Amino acid sequence: MVAPGEIYAHDEFYEDEKTGRLLPKYLLILAAPRKDDIVYRLLTSRQNSRPKDPCCYHGNPLPGYFLGEQLGGPLAEPTWLDLRKLQDYDADTFSTKAKNGSIRLVVVLPTPRLRDVLNCAAAADDTSTRQERCIRDFVAQLPR
Repeated sequence: MVAPGEIYAHDEFYEDEKTGRLLPKYLLILAAPRKDDIVYRLLTSRQNSRPKDPCCYHGNPLPGYFLGEQLGGPLAEPTWLDLRKLQDYDADTFSTKAKNGSIRLVVVLPTPRLRDVLNCAAAADDTSTRQERCIRDFVAQLPR
């Protein structure tokens, strides 16, 4: 079962426009309500216009949260959570891909950092009302 704060490597997330080859991405679970789809956002190491300070940035053109320099596992580059809109991930599809190994857990964020990340993501302009409610419901359960 997936949980908020878990970062997964997805080996076949998107198709390369030039080659048609499926390419990998990392994703962070923001909420995983029971019997519902998974709320997540993608990670990126491409800085572009993303600031490191403040960590939580809701400005244009690229809202994000700076997660740090060394998250662990294969995530050794400076990494941001991309806060742009994504549809939720179908829980059954995610589970199937995890079972066949194309999605695998690589690192888990510590609770104090997770709380900040979730609050930032919940407040992002592209987070839907339903996604925000799911995220905030989980934040309310976190230990102080």
